[in-house]
Amino acid sequence: MLIDTHCHLDFADFEAERDDIVARAHAAGVSQMVTISTRVQKLDGLLAITEKYPSVFCSVGTHPNNAGEELDIQTEDLVRLANAHEKIVAIGEVGLDYFYDTQTPADQKTGLLRHIAAARQTGLPLVIHSRSADEDMAEILTAESGKGAFPFILHCFSSGAELARTGVEHGGYVSFSGILTFPKSEEIREIAKTVPLDRLLVETDAPYLAPKRWRGKRNEPSYVVNTAEVLADVHGLTYDEMAKITTDNAFRIFAKMPRL
Repeated sequence: MLIDTHCHLDFADFEAERDDIVARAHAAGVSQMVTISTRVQKLDGLLAITEKYPSVFCSVGTHPNNAGEELDIQTEDLVRLANAHEKIVAIGEVGLDYFYDTQTPADQKTGLLRHIAAARQTGLPLVIHSRSADEDMAEILTAESGKGAFPFILHCFSSGAELARTGVEHGGYVSFSGILTFPKSEEIREIAKTVPLDRLLVETDAPYLAPKRWRGKRNEPSYVVNTAEVLADVHGLTYDEMAKITTDNAFRIFAKMPRL
């Protein structure tokens, strides 16, 4: 049993065959999935998917590359929405992305701080996107954790060892995607080796970043199996052991999500 803790089932890539994709995930042993919000204004579409598929849950939040579009979304809006729907089990994804020059750092930081406050108030995990922004992200996590703890996940981890260390130090979880399986990802595998077993998660970030076994194809939740296999090898464990560890971790951090 595995949990795909981060995918995007609302994206157009999946629209024509969503039933089959969910069925393939179940057949592969992926029992539950969290489809992640990138725009609050599109939450209704995410909720419709979760209502159709009992095994699919979602988050609410604004991706950093959309930060400027939703500066009107306040912390209280996120809290209200999250508390109103049983299928919303996380806040985000939000964060800092300095790789793509589409939104100002100021707008991204504004959104991040509002989402952190929402995670703190609701107790729901904050799904953090951090790309080419290690120093600023570490600084914000340290400062905000000092104001009061909040649960969080460094999703699709592809940053440096120092950010992983900072995240774990402040109680965060580290989620690995298909990037972990790529031949040139030795550094990421070395970082994964340092993350405590009780802080590890696996995800696809589908439709992006298909793991090595399916490289070049559109990613989907069933493919998270290959990431879990590689993560198990990194830690010297069997696949079944790693599947149990990451699944138990997923239910711990996504405390609102029931085991089905």
